[in-house]
Amino acid sequence: MPLEINLEGKTALVAGGSSGIGLGIAQRLLQAGANVHVTGTRPAAEDYEESEFGELIFHSLEITDSNAVKSFADQFKKLDILIPSFGIVGYGGTEYGMDTFRNVIEVNLNGVMQICTCFRDLLSENKTDSGAIVIVGSTSSFIATPGQPAYSASKGALLTLTKSLAQAWAPRNLRVNGIAPGFVKTKLTKRSFEDEKVYEQTISRIPLKRWGAPNEMGDAAVFLSSPMSSYITGQMLLVDGGITLM
Repeated sequence: MPLEINLEGKTALVAGGSSGIGLGIAQRLLQAGANVHVTGTRPAAEDYEESEFGELIFHSLEITDSNAVKSFADQFKKLDILIPSFGIVGYGGTEYGMDTFRNVIEVNLNGVMQICTCFRDLLSENKTDSGAIVIVGSTSSFIATPGQPAYSASKGALLTLTKSLAQAWAPRNLRVNGIAPGFVKTKLTKRSFEDEKVYEQTISRIPLKRWGAPNEMGDAAVFLSSPMSSYITGQMLLVDGGITLM
């Protein structure tokens, strides 16, 4: 990591950390010394053939099952860092259908609120410094994504949710921030970066002229999780290569 941030003794949970951006964040937290738990929807870590979990502690969790999330939270005795990093998207105009629209909102927005509230009290028990939540938004938290009204709406809502929770939970010694990734090579964006025409169109709009990597999202999340950001709350940090400048 570019910055030597020490998170030894900290316990972190990356919900949706089984692949992509979430896995990149989890690996960075692990490198910083934290004890890191990750969740995924498959039954076991072995079901993720392309993932390298290493010392990460895997849990199977369906984020839309409120009872399962509550029971899962009850298993933890300590938590210092929570990073909701899960999301779904509908392609081909399917998000204009109400069933898909509701499903995307349920996962991307309601799921984040659910897990944040379930772990709020435990995160607030941090005695040495503030507990930290880092919500993974998107550039769609700031600008519209063509053809994806549900994804855009859900990620836009995460921007104001981050601010609302930061304001409400500051008295609990709990900081709430977010990161807003731009184009990052993950399973979720595979259809875009494997389409040569779409890929070239995106590169033309990015001032840094490349897509980001999951570990770069991890660097930003680790910073916002650490004491180095102890006076920062309610912010959504754009990590997008400058695409929103265009």
